[in-house]
Parts: sequence; C-alpha cells; structure tokens
Amino acid sequence: MSFADLGLSDDLLRAVTTAGYTEPTPIQRQAIPSVLMGKDLIGIAQTGTGKTAAFVLPMIDILGEGRTRALMPRSLILEPTRELAAQVAENFEKYGTNHKLSMALLIGGVQMGDQVKALEKGVDVLIATPGRLMDLFGRGKILLTGCNLLVIDEADRMLDMGFIPDIEEICTKLPKNRQTLLFSATMPPVIKKLADKFLNDPKRVEVARPASTNINITQRIVEVKGGAFAKRETLRALLREDDVNTAIIFCNRKTTVRELNKSLKKHGFRSAEIHGDMDQSARIAELDRFKAGEVNILVASDVAARGLDIKGVSHVYNFDAPWHPDDYVHRIGRTGRAGATGTAYTLVAPEDAENIAEIEKLTGHKIERVPNPVGSEDAKAAPAKREEKPRRERGGRKPKAAAEPQPEARTDERPAEKPRRTEERSTERPAEKPRRTEERSAERPRRGDRRPSQQADDGPDDGWNGPMPDFLNYTIEA
Repeated sequence: MSFADLGLSDDLLRAVTTAGYTEPTPIQRQAIPSVLMGKDLIGIAQTGTGKTAAFVLPMIDILGEGRTRALMPRSLILEPTRELAAQVAENFEKYGTNHKLSMALLIGGVQMGDQVKALEKGVDVLIATPGRLMDLFGRGKILLTGCNLLVIDEADRMLDMGFIPDIEEICTKLPKNRQTLLFSATMPPVIKKLADKFLNDPKRVEVARPASTNINITQRIVEVKGGAFAKRETLRALLREDDVNTAIIFCNRKTTVRELNKSLKKHGFRSAEIHGDMDQSARIAELDRFKAGEVNILVASDVAARGLDIKGVSHVYNFDAPWHPDDYVHRIGRTGRAGATGTAYTLVAPEDAENIAEIEKLTGHKIERVPNPVGSEDAKAAPAKREEKPRRERGGRKPKAAAEPQPEARTDERPAEKPRRTEERSTERPAEKPRRTEERSAERPRRGDRRPSQQADDGPDDGWNGPMPDFLNYTIEA
C-alpha cells in the first residue's frame, strides 16, 4: 500500500514524496483513512512508528478548506512537552508546504507577545502545552469555541506529568460536536476513562502490544559495581568499543546529567546536555547542535525521553536504570526508528535489580547480560585507586599546613612567658604589665581563629552566603 491509496490529496502526496517517504507505516495505514472520514480515533502505538504523521497528514487535508477567525483556532494539538510541540510544528511545516495553513506554537519558556499576535490574526492549527494554553485562556487571549478537531498526543505522558485535570477542563471549553484523536503508548485506566468521557464511538487502532519494545533494538545490560566513578568508566569503554554514530545517554537526575556531560567532555567526547533546568532557547540550541552533528552524544534527563524524532541515533545508554518501566520503553525508543536498527545499553548497579525485574516483566522478555568491558575486578578496584590519588594531592599539602602545630604552640607559649616577664619587671611598672599580658593573651587566640587552617577545618557557618553545593541542589526527576 502507498500513500496514494490512503485518500490524501495530490498536493500532500507531493510533499510526502519530497520528504523522502514512499510507504506508510502500519499506524498510518490504519489511522489516516479513519481521520479523513471524520471519525474519532484511539491510536495505541510505541514510539518511532510514524504516529505523528498519522494525524498531521490527514489534518492538513481537512484544514485545507475553510478560513480562520481571530482568537479562534480551527484545530488544537496538545503535547506534554515543549520539545514534542516544536517537533509537531516542524512536521506541519514540512508536509504543509503546498498548503496555505497558518500555525501557532504555544509553549512555556518563551515570551507570550508573538504568540498572542499570531492568535489575534487567526490560526488553522494551534499546537500547545496544557500549561501555556490554560494561562492564555485565563487571560482572555484565546477562544476555543471554533475548534472542531482536537488531538491529545502522548496521553500516558500527560498522565505522568499531572496534566489530566487540565486536559479535562480544556475539553469542556471546546464544542461538543468535534472530532477527537487520542494517541498513547499505553492505555492505563485513567486514560481509558478520559477516552470514554470525551471521545464518541472511536475507532481503536493498535499496532503493537502496549509497552512492548521495538524488535529492531538490541538490548543489553551491563552490571557495574563501584559507584558513579565505575559507571562513568564503563560508559566510556562502551562508547569507545562500539561504532557509535550518534547516542543519547539518559540519567535520572539533572545533577547527574551535568556531571556526566562535564566528565565526557574532559575525556575528549563531543557531548552536550539537555534537562529541565535549562530555559527553552538553550534546550533548542543544544538539540540543534546534536541534529546538525556538531556533537554526537546528548546527555539527557527524561524531559527528552519521549517523542523526540532524531534521525540516525545508533545507540541509547541508560546511565541510570529508569525508575519506571514505561520510561525504559520510551528511552530506548529513541533508536531503531523507521525500520533502522539500534542498540540500547543499561548500566545496572546491585540496587537496580528490582527495577530491571519490573522492566523485564513489562516488556515480556529477559534482557541479555553482557560482560563489563572494564572487567569486574577492575571496575571494583578502579574507584578506590583513582579517587584516592586526587584526594592526597588536594588534601596532602593543604591539610598538612593546617595540621602544623607551630602557630598554636606560639599561642599557648607566649601567654605563659609573659607573666614571668611581668613578675621580673613588676617593681618598675606594676600596673601596666598585667593589662598588656591580658590584652595580648586575648588577641592571640582571635588572630589564631582567623588562620586559614582553622577555617578549613571548621567549614562555613550558618550564615554562609556562598553558592549552594551541587549535592544539596538537585531535583528528582519524575
């Protein structure tokens, strides 16, 4: 079956051919005709199956007729993250090149001014994250009464991020007589309840068992003992021994992302980072560098795990075993896309055994265990040997100076000598000497208190205003 068999217009077919696609994927074959017929749809598909084009292509033809009105978008696509929203916008630009459709992207992290101006002119398709959309609606900058087509994408991710109440409220502001498309990798009870409430006799399209993993991805587990240092050493060995074209490395915490990226750069790798603490412009800039090939390794938190369609990702590395089994499926889904093959490694510490068991239970197969390229004994011993040396170098000289007894000996000895000198000259100046002795005894300890060596031992007090140490300044990723 070709795209021409799906009922798409000639203008759209030319754009698809120009983009380099010739045959539709299974979800596109099943979903596109139903969407063109105006039916509601539930699409259950794993990432990398062409899900985005399954609703973007028919929407372009549907919106090809009609006109826009100010503040009233004709269609709405809800995405859980800024990156996914931007990616859908790119798809509309690519496939809609032969159609005169207007589009607005409403996402957080950027100024509202340009977004409001676009809404005032009227748009055919509005792509938004729930938070920014609700913000603009509350300000009276947008009306949804003219929206006849709604797409809820990555519904299970919306659930994870706590957006379901917002989505329910948004649905109540749209016309009841509308077409609604819902896409999700899994169908938990909350999502099923949402679909039952807001979709009308939907067609269900399922192209893969929920939460299954792509058969084109070779999955491997590498056991690591010895802490973060051993994990970084193992990761570097894997990166060097494999033919890595482009790779994404996932970490559970933002602080780990920063530390790992810094370490990889130090060892000569071309890496970049992306996580939730970065503003939108910085995140987009790093993604553009990765897509352009300026860097070939992207260290990421789960903000980038779902939906990012980056061609040619040959490897995915889970530096941290994911806390939730579903996240494993979405992380490794960044490779092996569109029929290509890929490899996914997960570095597993002893305490990750339960998480791995849950992942294997969800995916339905046991992941292959491969030897640690560093060697089990080396991986255990290396952290102690390599980390002790910098400690001696950093602390060997400094604490040595801090531990020298001479300054404290002078502080103790001089007050003892002064009374003897005072006694010897007491006949000449009996009143002044004791005062000088007390003054000097009081002064010495205060000067001693200011010595760098004692400050180093005592550390900062409660009123310290310096930067917060990294190990106290982290946020656990959901």
